[in-house]
Amino acid sequence: MEINPPCVVALTWTLKDSLGDTLDALGEPVEFLVGGHDLLPAIETALRGHEAGAALDLNLEPEAAFGDFDDQLVFLAPRGQLPEGIEEGMLLEASALPPDVVAGAPKDAILTITELYPEHAVLDGNHPLAGISLRLHLKVAAVREATEEEMESGSAGTGFFRLQPMAPGSDQLH
Repeated sequence: MEINPPCVVALTWTLKDSLGDTLDALGEPVEFLVGGHDLLPAIETALRGHEAGAALDLNLEPEAAFGDFDDQLVFLAPRGQLPEGIEEGMLLEASALPPDVVAGAPKDAILTITELYPEHAVLDGNHPLAGISLRLHLKVAAVREATEEEMESGSAGTGFFRLQPMAPGSDQLH
């Protein structure tokens, strides 16, 4: 079956930065909806027309991946107005914080706690891969038709580095 939306692809990959450092490796196939919001548009475009067994090497500049780093999305927040038990690396929803804590942040922003100090925390609304050129080697393990449920939800259940907020004490980044 040829990859054309809507369909589901099972992929493995190695993701590196422009210096060749491995950022992520997906050894076992994971399913993604093509034609939904699981994959970056540049990845979907590259996959179209290929079949199971295809291997692709993609070079994604920031504008085709997670955008340029925006220093206007970095905020200092009073530690006393943040949830207890926070740690560096945790993700918080801007909408769950008092409005004056991150004034100027988009309400749907996911903020990464990048630094903690006794009186304040540095919160970054950029995707952790923003501003980074990515090199992606991927293999198509399988292709199948998307189910109606997947098409309605716009996802096969996994997103390409989709960020999800976590509760204090969780060890998952996304």
